Amino acid sequence: MVFDSIKKAFSKSLGGDDSGDEYMEIDLGKEEAEQKVLVRLFTLRDYEEVNTILNFLREGYTIAVIDIKTMRQKDPIELKRAVSKIKKTCDAMEGNIAGFGENVIVVAPPFAKIHKEAMPKPKDEKEISRSRWD
Repeated sequence: MVFDSIKKAFSKSLGGDDSGDEYMEIDLGKEEAEQKVLVRLFTLRDYEEVNTILNFLREGYTIAVIDIKTMRQKDPIELKRAVSKIKKTCDAMEGNIAGFGENVIVVAPPFAKIHKEAMPKPKDEKEISRSRWD
């Protein structure tokens, strides 16, 4: 449909049927897809799975939550390589990366910021009970 319009425009300019039109409008609004941010959960089992994660991150609309527990137990050296590769890609796309606990890594695109500071711990039991219900 759009290509037929372009084809006709080129044939007119090459000496075909010339009706005197100087330009042509093409409605591309129909082809626009709505882009939503997706939070995707990944389990990193071995090093080859890093490429799948990175492909989703490069699209720019994915926040990756990566469980690294299996790989941590299986091969810590490969885990270090995998996390290093994820971090380099994250830095290149100017995103954010953070670890939560020992088994989860979160990677976000540039428009999202990961808050990395932990909340202060209450000092005694009275503060705990008040902070929960106040």
